[in-house]
Amino acid sequence: MERYLFNPPDGGYGWVVVTSAFFIMGLTAAVHKNFGLFFLEIQNHYNVLTSTTSWVTSTTIAVFHLGAPLASALSMHLSHRTVIMVGGLLAASGMIIGSLGLSLPWMYLSVGVLQGLGVSFSWLPANSMVSHYFKRWRPIAYSIASSGECVFAMGFSPFFQWLIDSYSWQGSLLIIGGLQLNLCVCGALMRPLQSTQTSIQGKPVLDSKGESRTSKKGTFQWRLIQKPELLLYIMFAILAAAGFFIPPLFLVPYANSLGMGQYWAASVLSVLALADLLGRLACGWLANLRLVRNLQLLTMVVIVLGVVLLLLPVAQSYWTILVFSSLYGFLFGCVVAIHVTSIVDIVGLDGFDSGLGLFMLFRSSGGFVGPPAAGWLVDWTHDFSAAFYFSGICLVLSGVFVVLVDRMVEKKKLNQPDSFTETTDHPIHKADSAEV
Repeated sequence: MERYLFNPPDGGYGWVVVTSAFFIMGLTAAVHKNFGLFFLEIQNHYNVLTSTTSWVTSTTIAVFHLGAPLASALSMHLSHRTVIMVGGLLAASGMIIGSLGLSLPWMYLSVGVLQGLGVSFSWLPANSMVSHYFKRWRPIAYSIASSGECVFAMGFSPFFQWLIDSYSWQGSLLIIGGLQLNLCVCGALMRPLQSTQTSIQGKPVLDSKGESRTSKKGTFQWRLIQKPELLLYIMFAILAAAGFFIPPLFLVPYANSLGMGQYWAASVLSVLALADLLGRLACGWLANLRLVRNLQLLTMVVIVLGVVLLLLPVAQSYWTILVFSSLYGFLFGCVVAIHVTSIVDIVGLDGFDSGLGLFMLFRSSGGFVGPPAAGWLVDWTHDFSAAFYFSGICLVLSGVFVVLVDRMVEKKKLNQPDSFTETTDHPIHKADSAEV
């Protein structure tokens, strides 16, 4: 029997991969998280409405998600290393072209489309590599890698504000584009895992549908969309994405509307990033203890996160905003630490790349609609609180779908225990048991 071996080393060079992913998260997600500092500058430069300016960020989010299946397919056909390096070039190009300040449609094309595609090509393969290099330590490894977003965001908040004051928003985008070229260096460090094949009795290992395990390498598994658990998890993703990206975008304008200075408002994002870091590490550690199921933990933190955002407009002073922002950052970090790795619980490691691609693809609709909808509500009500109410409602509703997914996964475990054990990550183990 021919067998396809793919065993995560759970260490070794995997920690180099985690370090590289750490920097990739910082140079992609952290830049986007602090883009709210440019919001009023861009709005004033083009003299447009809040909702119109929101489309710049919304386009970035949408293209980031829509590019996910393409990033997954290219990673499987070429390599994760190559795709990340191409992503670095695209992201840097988007920022550099955007710095020219040609027109708002050009901002949609550069900072929206090119930057979004570059971030997608860098972020998704980096997450995939971490998941493939680790099994036992996967939650904590992913938490460490994703915490790069928080560490960089803490430094980027005052740094970006200083850049804007010193070089204008256009000069700042040019410098950020230069920094993002370092994504190519991070991609070069992503060494592919080597797979091996062995054979017994000259027969290939077949999956439940009679297909060779080895034949699936390099093929995007669109059929995963037929899994009801993944479909419900995608519904969670759409609603969560609609709420996820609103607070970082509107926190600074909200603080400014209360009379706070630019640097005081920017410091809120730094504190938020620190709380986010602590949330990711704490939740990654808790998930690694396996005291509760990942999906149970995700349900709890995402619902509480929604409630915090619903209460955030109560804050009317710097210190109260700081408290609510810290709570939001911590809980947001908890969600981020486990919501991607939970896909493995639904589709298994062999379907993770494709599952993540589909997850990101459909999540794009929420990320695309969320910020403009919040911006329209702000324009209509003339109150930034409306954006936070909308975000909180979306997140609370998303938690309902996670509850349904968890029940379906647990029910399948009871009916088909062999399909949902840890050996799902390693087809070889299943073949061995069949031989016995």
